[in-house]
Amino acid sequence: MLELSYIRRSPKEVVDRLAVKNFDAKSIVDEILAMDEKRRSTQTSLDAILAQLNKASKEIGELYKSGKRAEADELKANTGKWKLDISVLEEEMRTTETELQSKAVLLPNTPHSSVPKGKTPEDNEVVHTEGAIPELGENALPHWELAKKYDLIDFETGVKITGAGFPIYKGKGARLQRALINFFLDKAYEAGYMEIEPPILVNEDSGFGTGQLPDKEGQMYFVTEDKLYLIPTAEVPITNIYRDMVLDAATLPVKNCGYTPCFRREAGSYGKDVRGLNRLHQFDKVEIVQIRLPEESYKTLEEMRDYVAGLLRSLHLPFRILKLCGGDMSFASALTYDMEVFSGAQKRWLEVSSVSNFETFQSNRMKLRFKKDKDKPALAHTLNGSALALPRIVASMLENNQDDKGIRIPDVLVPYTKFEYIS
Repeated sequence: MLELSYIRRSPKEVVDRLAVKNFDAKSIVDEILAMDEKRRSTQTSLDAILAQLNKASKEIGELYKSGKRAEADELKANTGKWKLDISVLEEEMRTTETELQSKAVLLPNTPHSSVPKGKTPEDNEVVHTEGAIPELGENALPHWELAKKYDLIDFETGVKITGAGFPIYKGKGARLQRALINFFLDKAYEAGYMEIEPPILVNEDSGFGTGQLPDKEGQMYFVTEDKLYLIPTAEVPITNIYRDMVLDAATLPVKNCGYTPCFRREAGSYGKDVRGLNRLHQFDKVEIVQIRLPEESYKTLEEMRDYVAGLLRSLHLPFRILKLCGGDMSFASALTYDMEVFSGAQKRWLEVSSVSNFETFQSNRMKLRFKKDKDKPALAHTLNGSALALPRIVASMLENNQDDKGIRIPDVLVPYTKFEYIS
């Protein structure tokens, strides 16, 4: 959530920056400013009456002590009216603050000044490309056919048990999943991230804190009776560990990682782009999360981007890095890099990671602050990234590494899989 002080101080800047996200914020900002002015005016009136009441309370006591009962009774009668006024003003404050909050949460995060303008993924800026595009033979198979050929993934039985988008991993397919998860967690540990094993169900406050609610409510699975949501990413429970906390600046940065299954309804998804592992309702992912001092966050974002690039490099997957345009960014992000790997048999790029800086947007919603020495608490910056999401990594590995012998396993994974080939 944008800080109210920022909206009040720079309303035109807010509107102009959100226009980069193709979001027309003018009317909402105007309403917020009007509500804020009403709230502040009401607060001024309330403070004045409270001051009168406090002064009168002292005077009444003194008047009674000095025997001036009539004057004291008259002043006491006035306090009854003031108390009624206070009750009315307090209710007006509550109503105004609720309305103000309901409007403020409709505003997305403002994008960083470097975010390119654009409306669709085609407008994203490619900032880096690395690795040779594989040249596969005419008989090369897409990953869903390879998975069937080598009995690695059972899509059909997953449909029977649950529905489309819930595959079953089998044999070497399951071991490959476990190998990737352990490899990604081990690399995160080496990079200084503390591992977290969080819940995979969260409450509404947690969904609100990281910006999934109310923006992505329709994309999340909801347990109606318990009013809990299945997580779309480990970002949600891990970042919310620090909700309503004031961290000592000396303890920053916070660096956490965690593996979880992730659940996304992906409502409206259909067609060739969702075949096989391309788009699932349940998938595995290792997430990295950092909490940083504001002056360090953009340097940290570049470091996180480079860290994910290193993982892809170690798997020998051709990849590219995109800076997302305003129209392709998430509601909560200020700047996002997407990592895509090339899928040899499908002959297209597949997104496998997003690394984002949210600045104070999430921390303002979560009341996550830090304190330096005797300074007042200030909002921290939050960042996260996929490191990595498994399905499209597996899809690209299977397709790009197929040959006459079978499917070659990247060297870094062999200690985890205990096999070099799938055949």
